[in-house]
Formats: sequence, C-alpha cells, structure tokens
Amino acid sequence: MMSQLVYTRRAACALIAAVSFSAMPALAQEPKLDVIYVPTPQAVVDRMLELAEVKSTDSVIDLGCGDGRMIVTAAKTYGAKGFGVDINPVRINEANENAKKAGVTDKVTFKVGNLFDESVANSDVITMYLLTELNLRLRPKILDEMKPGSRVVSHAFNMGEWKPDVEEVVDGKQVYLWHVPAKVQGKWDVKGEQPMTLELTQSFQMVSGKATINGKPAEVSGRLRGKAITLTVDIDGKKQELKGTVEGNEVKGSGWSATKA
Repeated sequence: MMSQLVYTRRAACALIAAVSFSAMPALAQEPKLDVIYVPTPQAVVDRMLELAEVKSTDSVIDLGCGDGRMIVTAAKTYGAKGFGVDINPVRINEANENAKKAGVTDKVTFKVGNLFDESVANSDVITMYLLTELNLRLRPKILDEMKPGSRVVSHAFNMGEWKPDVEEVVDGKQVYLWHVPAKVQGKWDVKGEQPMTLELTQSFQMVSGKATINGKPAEVSGRLRGKAITLTVDIDGKKQELKGTVEGNEVKGSGWSATKA
C-alpha cells in the first residue's frame, strides 16, 4: 500500500524526498526513492475497510497507495469509488494492472503525484500507511477539509494528540480508526426540558466547558463521534446526559435542541 513509508535512518529527516529518474521512461523502471515500499498485508487491508464501514456510496482515497490493493479491495468488495495517489510511477503502473485484473477500472483511478497536494474534501474514507510525522502533516488538512463523520484508517502509525476512536491489532499489526469530528467549540443556546447556555471547548473529539442554568454554573464534559455528540452536564452532583446530532450550527436531540450563538 505504501511507497512513501519506511525511512532509513539517514533519510528519516527527508520525509518525501525528491525522486531521481534515469534516462529510461518513468513507467519502465522504479525510480530511486528515499523510502522503501512495504505493502499492507491483505488481512490488514480487509480489516481497515471493515472498521471504516465502507459502503457502495462512499468515495475512498488512499494516500500513498502503492500497488493499489486498498482501493481495489474497496471497489471489488464494497462497490465503492476509489482514488489512489503515489509518488512512484512504478507503483501506479502496478495499481492500474491490479485494477484491470479485479475488473474494477470503472470504479477506481490512480495518479502519480505528491499526496500532500491532493484534496480530501470529497472523500468519505481515507486510508493510510505512512509515518506518524506524515500523518501529523496531513492532520490539519483532514480536520479542515473532510466532512464531519468521515473516517480515517491508518496502518501502524497514529495521529499524535488526536487519539483514535478504535485501535486494534490485526495479525500483529496496529490499526487505527478516527471519525472526523464536527466543530462545536463556542457558545450554544439549549432549548428543551432544561434550558441552558453552553460554552464549549473542543480538542479533537473531546469536549469540555461550562453550562449556565437559571443563572447557576455547571460543569460540562463530552465526546464527539463524527456528528454524534454526547454531553454530560453536572448540576450540583446530578448528571444529565444529552445526546444529539450536530448539523452545522444546530444540534438536534431527543427532547432538546441547541443553536450556536
């Protein structure tokens, strides 16, 4: 799955370094890369796509797609549309051949390019097998561009302070899943059985803050899973739980709603 993957010690600081081509055509031979191509085992590919709950209506993008096995599997098994990008033209050539063999060329596209230049705004699922430092460079793009509820799955490497929603070991390999959280930081007016105002602070999917109820303060904690939010309001030692769905500047729950002030 990844050609931009395992760095040698000397090349560790280079990240995605320049590619040196010989006089032969680009697709005819593998360029000299500062990273070693290490494919994701098929069992890990299968579980990553299961964790991401890929559907036929999804658009899946693989950043550092290698021989395309992740995208080809998503298309063949789930009927999803897929796009893969890799800096190595040899890998892209292999990916296109694998798509032909699997009969999914109508569903997938592969491109030679720098993964950092690709938009992820229209993707429902991102799959990756990159170093943590590369994941961290991609993290702001993922959080800013992707729709709340989009899924991110990574083989072996995490996202630093953005803790995964799910972490598993598959055939000895670490697999991580994140749901892109809705943006809820700020002030909210809550209507329902217990009207209140909320002043929320957000760190990735974790939420905290203060509530004001009838002029009295209360502590708030909570968590997001994509657009789904669960808040716990501690009112004089009595905890009230609010569950709802974030849609832009509104939250709708059973018996309550909130509007961003």
